[in-house]
Amino acid sequence: MVEVVNVAGVSIGPGCGLVFIAGPCVLEGADRVLRIARGLREISERLSVPLIFKASFDKANRTSLDSYRGPGLHEGLALLDRVRSETGLRITTDVHLPSQVEAVGQVVDLIQIPAFLCRQTDLLVAAAQTGLPINIKKAQFAAPQDMKHAVHKCRQSGVGGVMLTERGTHFGHGDLVVDFRGVRWMHALGVPVVYDATHSLQQPGGRDRTSGGLPDHVPALARAAVATGVDAVFAEVHDRPEEAKSDAATQMALADFEGFARSLLRIREALAGV
Repeated sequence: MVEVVNVAGVSIGPGCGLVFIAGPCVLEGADRVLRIARGLREISERLSVPLIFKASFDKANRTSLDSYRGPGLHEGLALLDRVRSETGLRITTDVHLPSQVEAVGQVVDLIQIPAFLCRQTDLLVAAAQTGLPINIKKAQFAAPQDMKHAVHKCRQSGVGGVMLTERGTHFGHGDLVVDFRGVRWMHALGVPVVYDATHSLQQPGGRDRTSGGLPDHVPALARAAVATGVDAVFAEVHDRPEEAKSDAATQMALADFEGFARSLLRIREALAGV
């Protein structure tokens, strides 16, 4: 039995509608972040579909030491809190250290665990102890079935609910592949499953000092994920992806997001009639 996870009134899981988690990779200037958030809220309202806004205050796993990481914990949380107050959107962000969790838990509705950190026991326990729902990204090196250990750590430490996100598996050097059997295997662990449509098409380190990607494949793989039965779709969205300070190769243009979301909702509706 797959549990239904409640994110500040948004239900994610079996019998619920498709949910979107979207926003820029990293927090940039306030004007830009709020422009993207307002655009996403308008799309959410037009489509009558729940949307959770995401963005990172610190990208601690950038390829290069010189890459932009974000505004940091305190300034970043203040901006995320402003997004929530001005748009009404639910908020999620990722944490990298147990020491960040308490402050983050006071601002967000959903805590995200980065893929590279999904085995970090202290981080998982601290996140779960907030009582908030947790979205754990499956590591690029992890088998879907092995995510049972991360789920168990959270369930034993808190009652906020757990979700797992598929974001691709390392395939040789500098490339990722998505095995959609993993959606079913992670559902078998009793948790809702999210598909990360943009990170799944990354090519880690593919541009020497930054990651590359194959953005043209994002819509097709997202449609496959929805047809396979995911409960939510995650996408990094930017008003001008070519200017993005992180993940420029795979972020989706805000202008394209509504059409992308509509196509996925049509598949979900078709499945409901099967």
